[in-house]
Amino acid sequence: MRSTLSKVLRIQLPIWLVLPLLGLTLVLGLGGGYLGALRLTNPFPHSQEICQNFANFWKTWDLAAANYVDPKAIDPARMTEGAIEGMLDSLGDRGHTRYLSPQVARAEQQSLSGRFEGIGAYIDVRDQQPLIVQPIEGSPAERAGLRPGDLILKVNGEDVRGVTIDELRSKIVGPKGTSVKLTIQHEGEELPIDVTITREEINVPSVTWRMLPNKMALVRLTQFTERSNDEMKKALTEARAQGATSVVLDLRNNPGGLVSALVGVASQFLPTDTTVLLEQDRSGDRKPYKTSEGGIAIDMPLVVLVNNNTASAAEILAGALKDAGRARVIGVPTFGTATVLRTFDLNDGAQVRIGTTEWLTPKGDEVRGKGIQPDEVVALPADVVPLSPAEASKLDASALAQSSDVQLVRAIKVLQETVGKH
Repeated sequence: MRSTLSKVLRIQLPIWLVLPLLGLTLVLGLGGGYLGALRLTNPFPHSQEICQNFANFWKTWDLAAANYVDPKAIDPARMTEGAIEGMLDSLGDRGHTRYLSPQVARAEQQSLSGRFEGIGAYIDVRDQQPLIVQPIEGSPAERAGLRPGDLILKVNGEDVRGVTIDELRSKIVGPKGTSVKLTIQHEGEELPIDVTITREEINVPSVTWRMLPNKMALVRLTQFTERSNDEMKKALTEARAQGATSVVLDLRNNPGGLVSALVGVASQFLPTDTTVLLEQDRSGDRKPYKTSEGGIAIDMPLVVLVNNNTASAAEILAGALKDAGRARVIGVPTFGTATVLRTFDLNDGAQVRIGTTEWLTPKGDEVRGKGIQPDEVVALPADVVPLSPAEASKLDASALAQSSDVQLVRAIKVLQETVGKH
């Protein structure tokens, strides 16, 4: 993967570590073969206080290995991974600063390239409950009837409540042609159902769009990948060629992505040399990122849609457009994570991603833990799924105005009023 992976913003909502063999995970720090060899052969390379704390670590490790009721559950590799995850969770950047197993690291690299093999759905874990965030348009998951907000109760008959996002992904992702059975609880329905899905190669465009009535283009950006800037340019060029005079930019459920893609997409809507974000390091020094020239839609009236799953690069884009007075932001407050991840390689293809800097809005506002506040708060009812561009384009103006996607309805009305004033 190119060096752009050294700066990645990806969103995993808060995850908690559950290992059947240890309720002790959060006590554990680093572990495994490296430290095992270290304690036997070398002085511990840290302060005396840290050395004393690690005495409890090794004592706990030894006690668990010698006394846990199920000896088969004693898995040093799994214990080590759990120790690392628990240590990183203690930093307070849960789900963002994180450990990636070799399998998950490969899957994340594929995702950022826009190609992977699986069912084609964005998944997450909230309060220990796995769920579907959004099926990808045209994917096996969408064809099987999966919906945003569906709870994932079991994978291939195995209860998955309490798993981490990485564990969940490893159970669901797999080679094309193979199948996976999910036990799903649809929102508003009492009984769960079993859904068997055959995995495919998923070639995911990060940008989709359709023309709406009144010469509006609805553009959805699902993630900031290597191809997002080119895809956004293509979408906006096509929209203008078809007569679009205004844009609804839908960032709902967008988990973030690459900083280069963020700046490239922002450059399509903001004038040249406009600050998109400020990157602040641990000493407080700030570095601005600015737009490049050649934006395709810098003069088109714009409304941005966000929700509480709009995260990282997506919420930074919303904040940049808001700070510049370029767009009206409609929806609910965004998720609130904006640490910039640096990737460090471990043994056997594993990685740790550590938030080494954080992103601020152009006005210097902190996003981490706070999110972006919309200009206009419009909440989507819990049982309502946002309309995709393809779905919205099938409705005429009257049907759109009556849609249950009240956030999109309000965006359309705002644009109509804005265009009417010109």
